[in-house]
Amino acid sequence: QGPISGVNKEIAVLQCHGDCDPLVPLMFGSLTVEKLKSMINPANIIFRTYSGMMHSSCIEEMMDVKHFIDKHLPPVD
Repeated sequence: QGPISGVNKEIAVLQCHGDCDPLVPLMFGSLTVEKLKSMINPANIIFRTYSGMMHSSCIEEMMDVKHFIDKHLPPVD
């Protein structure tokens, strides 16, 4: 598929990946982010890797997710 049009082209994306993931190798995460960059505005894509993280999560990743949500979604009352 080619680039996405309309408002979705400007969507913000946070992609996170552990560099020790045995199920989804980091190479596939890197290929995915490159494909996304060809489809939406690359300036709106954040790709974070986490040292030593396997197919799981870590505190640093959860903090990055929290900051991303705080920045891009309205506060909940």
